Amino acid sequence: MTTYARRLGLFSGTMAVVGGIIGGGIFRTPAVVAERVGSAGLALGAWLLGGVVALIGAFCYGELGQRRPRAGGGYVYLRETWGPLPAFLYGWTLLLVIATGAIAAVAVTFANYALALAGLPERLTVPVAVGAIVLVSGINYVGVRPAAVTQNIFTILKLAALAALIGAALFTVTSAVPYRLLPPPSAPVGLWGVVVSVGAALVPILFTYGGWQQTNFIAEEIIDAERNLPRALVTGVAGVVVVYVLANVAYLRVLGSAGLAASTAPAADVMRALLGPAGGTLIAAGIAVSTFGFLNLVILVTPRVLQAMAADGVFLPRLAELHPVHRTPAAAILVQAGWAVVLTVSGTFGQLVDYVAFGDWIFFGLTVAGLFIYRARDKTGGYPAPAGAFRVPGYPWTPGLFVLAAGYVVASSVGANPRNAAIGTGLILLGVPLYYYWRGQLGERSV
Repeated sequence: MTTYARRLGLFSGTMAVVGGIIGGGIFRTPAVVAERVGSAGLALGAWLLGGVVALIGAFCYGELGQRRPRAGGGYVYLRETWGPLPAFLYGWTLLLVIATGAIAAVAVTFANYALALAGLPERLTVPVAVGAIVLVSGINYVGVRPAAVTQNIFTILKLAALAALIGAALFTVTSAVPYRLLPPPSAPVGLWGVVVSVGAALVPILFTYGGWQQTNFIAEEIIDAERNLPRALVTGVAGVVVVYVLANVAYLRVLGSAGLAASTAPAADVMRALLGPAGGTLIAAGIAVSTFGFLNLVILVTPRVLQAMAADGVFLPRLAELHPVHRTPAAAILVQAGWAVVLTVSGTFGQLVDYVAFGDWIFFGLTVAGLFIYRARDKTGGYPAPAGAFRVPGYPWTPGLFVLAAGYVVASSVGANPRNAAIGTGLILLGVPLYYYWRGQLGERSV
């Protein structure tokens, strides 16, 4: 029987965490946050608070990964704590929209920037996006090592692009930027006003910090995963928090709070203000690199969930098999790529992602809440933690805080657009009859 090959060390695991978080969000989201909170101090405070929540999530997933270093990550934890149906709905939603929609959206973003840099017409956007999906899927098909090398290279490049932006803003002496002449945005009034505005800002911030959990999908391919997976998660998330806060300091130093709130492309505005047209070209290249690296990460990790589902007998049986030579979930990679290409060509991915984005945080919250179930079983069964085992600091308060944060994101998303949430719930629940169909198929085959 072909099994996964443990070929990824601590460095590759950490790069996967960083690459899974940093996509295109940090180049745009700070403007939304600044507009919602109205002051530089509150903006930085909100990013720090979001970083704390993400770091708590990394600690929680670190313990989950140490307990169950299995391919599929969150799918496995949900299956073992909440049962096979919630776990299936998570995998179903990943395939239907969350992962494939993200692949399509990021591929189109990459194509837009790549074409602009090359001076080519916009009509080539879809062909270039599809080509990127096919190319990266091919790299991942032939082995986890070439996929990881690709990931490491592009993660280092995207960090270099952010370092260039931060360095230029913090260490370059510039004259006043025109944006600073704008009136300051309206700051919240009173303690309750601050709580409400920071809470509203946390929704886009937490989405921008999301992605670290994907590294758990490839746990079976990480060397000494019980030790290296928690280390990669905590180190990677902590590093991204530092980078994100410094990036916001850079934006605020050059544009000011009002300028940042008014900007539609803050990274480009900063670099053009500091370095002229060359700065705009440099940051466009950085965004192209960043999105390509994120594309590779999603294509790398998600097929492991589909393979785990198939191995459980609740999805296409062919997807349970690993390639005999490359030891990758080859069929799952092809299915994922095919559906992502369909979404890209049809142009439906944007709205579909909007429909189910809140669903990702439902599963986040359920997965971390599963820690309480694992711990209760340990206590009931008399199974103390092995010596040196990774455990969440501050339990039970820290996972409880994360579950509350996840609930807040879901409630805010539903409140902001109830119609989208209703449609998204319907899309997720479409998986229920499919689950029972595949379970029935499994029963027939076992007779």
